[in-house]
Amino acid sequence: MELEKISELEFVIKTAIKTKQSLGVLIEMPGFEMPEMIINPVENLEKKLEYYKATYDDNLEHKHAKGIKIIGYTFC
Repeated sequence: MELEKISELEFVIKTAIKTKQSLGVLIEMPGFEMPEMIINPVENLEKKLEYYKATYDDNLEHKHAKGIKIIGYTFC
């Protein structure tokens, strides 16, 4: 599923925690043909939410690395 805003990612993470599911996050990066998927175990999601909110802006673009962006997710 696609994501556009940090508030959407926050909702998805809270849903994953509530339903006890791990979460795959799709990351778009310059120079790569396909997005990368990072799997976050449900046990790590509270800390990962803090990290994502500190590292990505409202549009899910990395604050310190131009071109890196969260574009989607999947429950695992």
